[in-house]
Amino acid sequence: MLVVDLSGSKDFGAMGVAKREMMTEIAATLAFSAIQNNDKVGVLFFTDKIEKFIPPKKGRKHILLLIRELLSFEPESRGTDINHALEYLTSALKKRCTTFLVSDFIDTGDYYKAMSIANHKHDLIAIQVYDKREAQLPDVGLMQVLDAERGTTRWINTSSRKVRQAYDKWWYERQQAMQDTVMRCNVDLASVATDEDYVKSLMGLFKKRG
Repeated sequence: MLVVDLSGSKDFGAMGVAKREMMTEIAATLAFSAIQNNDKVGVLFFTDKIEKFIPPKKGRKHILLLIRELLSFEPESRGTDINHALEYLTSALKKRCTTFLVSDFIDTGDYYKAMSIANHKHDLIAIQVYDKREAQLPDVGLMQVLDAERGTTRWINTSSRKVRQAYDKWWYERQQAMQDTVMRCNVDLASVATDEDYVKSLMGLFKKRG
Protein backbone atom coordinates (compact mmCIF):
# COMPACT_ATOMS: atom_id res chain seq x y z
CA MET A 1 0.00 0.00 0.00
CA LEU A 2 1.31 3.42 -0.98
CA VAL A 3 0.19 6.31 1.24
CA VAL A 4 1.27 9.47 -0.59
CA ASP A 5 1.26 13.05 0.75
CA LEU A 6 -0.09 15.54 -1.82
CA SER A 7 -0.13 18.64 0.41
CA GLY A 8 0.92 22.05 -0.91
CA SER A 9 4.51 21.80 0.34
CA LYS A 10 5.15 18.93 -2.11
CA ASP A 11 5.54 21.45 -4.95
CA PHE A 12 8.72 22.95 -3.48
CA GLY A 13 12.01 22.22 -5.21
CA ALA A 14 15.08 24.46 -5.00
CA MET A 15 18.10 22.16 -4.68
CA GLY A 16 16.84 19.38 -6.95
CA VAL A 17 13.61 18.21 -8.51
CA ALA A 18 10.28 19.18 -6.93
CA LYS A 19 9.35 16.99 -3.98
CA ARG A 20 6.22 15.76 -5.74
CA GLU A 21 8.29 14.56 -8.70
CA MET A 22 10.57 12.53 -6.46
CA MET A 23 7.66 11.20 -4.39
CA THR A 24 5.99 10.07 -7.62
CA GLU A 25 9.17 8.34 -8.82
CA ILE A 26 9.60 6.56 -5.49
CA ALA A 27 5.97 5.44 -5.39
CA ALA A 28 6.14 4.25 -9.01
CA THR A 29 9.35 2.32 -8.32
CA LEU A 30 7.75 0.61 -5.33
CA ALA A 31 4.61 -0.19 -7.35
CA PHE A 32 6.61 -1.81 -10.16
CA SER A 33 8.64 -3.77 -7.61
CA ALA A 34 5.42 -5.08 -6.09
CA ILE A 35 4.04 -6.25 -9.42
CA GLN A 36 7.29 -8.13 -10.09
CA ASN A 37 6.53 -10.09 -6.90
CA ASN A 38 2.91 -10.61 -8.02
CA ASP A 39 1.71 -8.54 -5.06
CA LYS A 40 -1.44 -6.46 -4.90
CA VAL A 41 -0.84 -2.69 -4.82
CA GLY A 42 -3.10 0.15 -3.73
CA VAL A 43 -2.76 3.91 -3.26
CA LEU A 44 -4.06 6.37 -0.70
CA PHE A 45 -3.64 10.06 -1.58
CA PHE A 46 -3.99 12.49 1.32
CA THR A 47 -3.65 16.14 2.30
CA ASP A 48 -5.50 17.30 5.40
CA LYS A 49 -8.23 14.97 4.16
CA ILE A 50 -8.43 11.73 2.20
CA GLU A 51 -8.18 12.76 -1.43
CA LYS A 52 -8.47 9.34 -3.08
CA PHE A 53 -8.28 5.67 -2.14
CA ILE A 54 -7.60 2.97 -4.73
CA PRO A 55 -7.88 -0.52 -3.16
CA PRO A 56 -5.04 -3.00 -3.72
CA LYS A 57 -5.24 -5.14 -6.85
CA LYS A 58 -2.90 -7.17 -9.04
CA GLY A 59 -2.08 -6.79 -12.70
CA ARG A 60 -0.23 -4.57 -15.14
CA LYS A 61 -3.40 -2.67 -16.09
CA HIS A 62 -3.97 -1.76 -12.43
CA ILE A 63 -0.34 -0.67 -11.98
CA LEU A 64 -0.57 1.59 -15.04
CA LEU A 65 -3.74 3.12 -13.57
CA LEU A 66 -1.88 3.84 -10.33
CA ILE A 67 1.05 5.41 -12.20
CA ARG A 68 -1.33 7.59 -14.20
CA GLU A 69 -2.98 8.77 -10.98
CA LEU A 70 0.40 9.42 -9.37
CA LEU A 71 1.41 11.60 -12.30
CA SER A 72 -1.79 13.55 -12.86
CA PHE A 73 -3.96 13.59 -9.73
CA GLU A 74 -4.60 17.10 -8.38
CA PRO A 75 -5.76 17.35 -4.74
CA GLU A 76 -8.61 19.56 -3.59
CA SER A 77 -6.88 20.66 -0.40
CA ARG A 78 -3.32 21.79 0.43
CA GLY A 79 -2.90 21.05 4.15
CA THR A 80 -1.35 18.00 5.85
CA ASP A 81 -2.91 15.54 8.31
CA ILE A 82 -0.82 12.38 8.65
CA ASN A 83 -2.88 11.33 11.66
CA HIS A 84 -6.10 11.23 9.63
CA ALA A 85 -4.43 9.36 6.75
CA LEU A 86 -3.11 6.65 9.07
CA GLU A 87 -6.43 6.30 10.87
CA TYR A 88 -8.17 5.86 7.51
CA LEU A 89 -5.59 3.28 6.45
CA THR A 90 -6.11 1.28 9.62
CA SER A 91 -9.88 1.17 9.20
CA ALA A 92 -9.92 0.67 5.40
CA LEU A 93 -7.57 -2.30 5.16
CA LYS A 94 -8.48 -5.40 7.13
CA LYS A 95 -5.61 -7.64 6.03
CA ARG A 96 -2.03 -6.97 7.10
CA CYS A 97 0.10 -5.41 4.38
CA THR A 98 3.38 -3.60 3.80
CA THR A 99 2.65 0.13 3.73
CA PHE A 100 4.94 2.90 2.50
CA LEU A 101 4.14 6.37 3.87
CA VAL A 102 5.74 8.84 1.44
CA SER A 103 5.71 12.42 2.76
CA ASP A 104 7.85 15.43 3.60
CA PHE A 105 6.38 15.15 7.14
CA ILE A 106 5.71 18.89 7.39
CA ASP A 107 2.82 18.45 9.79
CA THR A 108 2.20 20.32 13.04
CA GLY A 109 -0.21 17.67 14.33
CA ASP A 110 0.51 14.71 16.60
CA TYR A 111 0.35 11.41 14.71
CA TYR A 112 2.17 9.17 17.22
CA LYS A 113 -0.88 7.15 18.32
CA ALA A 114 -2.19 6.66 14.77
CA MET A 115 1.26 5.64 13.51
CA SER A 116 1.76 3.21 16.39
CA ILE A 117 -1.62 1.55 15.75
CA ALA A 118 -1.06 1.45 11.98
CA ASN A 119 2.35 -0.18 12.41
CA HIS A 120 0.93 -2.71 14.85
CA LYS A 121 -1.70 -3.76 12.29
CA HIS A 122 0.50 -3.42 9.21
CA ASP A 123 4.20 -3.25 8.35
CA LEU A 124 4.65 0.52 8.08
CA ILE A 125 7.69 2.11 6.43
CA ALA A 126 8.24 5.89 6.37
CA ILE A 127 9.98 7.64 3.48
CA GLN A 128 10.69 11.34 3.96
CA VAL A 129 11.38 13.47 0.89
CA TYR A 130 12.80 16.92 1.63
CA ASP A 131 14.66 19.76 -0.07
CA LYS A 132 17.94 20.88 1.51
CA ARG A 133 16.91 24.51 1.02
CA GLU A 134 14.10 23.84 3.52
CA ALA A 135 16.69 22.96 6.14
CA GLN A 136 18.61 26.23 5.96
CA LEU A 137 17.85 29.79 4.88
CA PRO A 138 20.28 31.41 2.43
CA ASP A 139 21.77 34.83 3.26
CA VAL A 140 20.17 36.78 0.40
CA GLY A 141 18.61 39.79 2.16
CA LEU A 142 14.87 40.45 2.10
CA MET A 143 12.95 37.48 0.74
CA GLN A 144 9.24 36.88 0.25
CA VAL A 145 8.26 33.38 1.31
CA LEU A 146 5.05 31.48 0.63
CA ASP A 147 3.37 29.04 2.97
CA ALA A 148 2.22 26.63 0.26
CA GLU A 149 -0.23 24.87 2.56
CA ARG A 150 -1.95 27.96 3.97
CA GLY A 151 -1.53 30.20 0.93
CA THR A 152 -0.05 33.06 2.98
CA THR A 153 3.09 35.10 2.23
CA ARG A 154 5.45 37.15 4.36
CA TRP A 155 8.73 39.02 4.04
CA ILE A 156 11.74 37.93 6.07
CA ASN A 157 15.22 39.38 6.38
CA THR A 158 17.55 36.48 5.67
CA SER A 159 20.59 38.74 6.23
CA SER A 160 19.77 38.63 9.94
CA ARG A 161 21.83 35.98 11.72
CA LYS A 162 19.16 35.70 14.40
CA VAL A 163 16.50 34.98 11.77
CA ARG A 164 18.64 32.29 10.15
CA GLN A 165 19.53 30.76 13.51
CA ALA A 166 15.88 30.74 14.58
CA TYR A 167 14.93 28.99 11.34
CA ASP A 168 17.75 26.46 11.73
CA LYS A 169 16.53 25.73 15.27
CA TRP A 170 12.93 25.29 14.06
CA TRP A 171 13.97 22.87 11.32
CA TYR A 172 16.24 20.86 13.62
CA GLU A 173 13.60 20.55 16.36
CA ARG A 174 10.87 19.61 13.87
CA GLN A 175 13.11 17.01 12.25
CA GLN A 176 14.13 15.57 15.63
CA ALA A 177 10.49 15.38 16.75
CA MET A 178 9.54 13.51 13.56
CA GLN A 179 12.43 11.07 13.88
CA ASP A 180 11.63 10.50 17.57
CA THR A 181 7.98 9.74 16.77
CA VAL A 182 8.92 7.30 14.03
CA MET A 183 11.51 5.59 16.26
CA ARG A 184 9.10 5.23 19.20
CA CYS A 185 6.58 3.61 16.84
CA ASN A 186 9.28 1.14 15.66
CA VAL A 187 8.82 2.31 12.08
CA ASP A 188 11.75 2.12 9.65
CA LEU A 189 12.61 5.50 8.12
CA ALA A 190 14.52 6.65 5.04
CA SER A 191 15.12 10.39 4.47
CA VAL A 192 15.91 11.42 0.90
CA ALA A 193 16.87 14.90 -0.33
CA THR A 194 15.57 15.99 -3.74
CA ASP A 195 19.12 16.25 -5.12
CA GLU A 196 20.09 12.74 -3.98
CA ASP A 197 19.72 9.29 -5.55
CA TYR A 198 16.63 7.82 -3.91
CA VAL A 199 17.49 4.34 -5.20
CA LYS A 200 20.53 4.20 -2.90
CA SER A 201 18.38 5.26 0.05
CA LEU A 202 15.76 2.61 -0.72
CA MET A 203 18.41 -0.07 -1.16
CA GLY A 204 19.95 0.92 2.17
CA LEU A 205 16.53 0.79 3.82
CA PHE A 206 15.74 -2.68 2.49
CA LYS A 207 19.21 -3.95 3.39
CA LYS A 208 18.72 -2.75 6.97
CA ARG A 209 15.32 -4.43 7.14
CA GLY A 210 16.44 -7.66 5.54
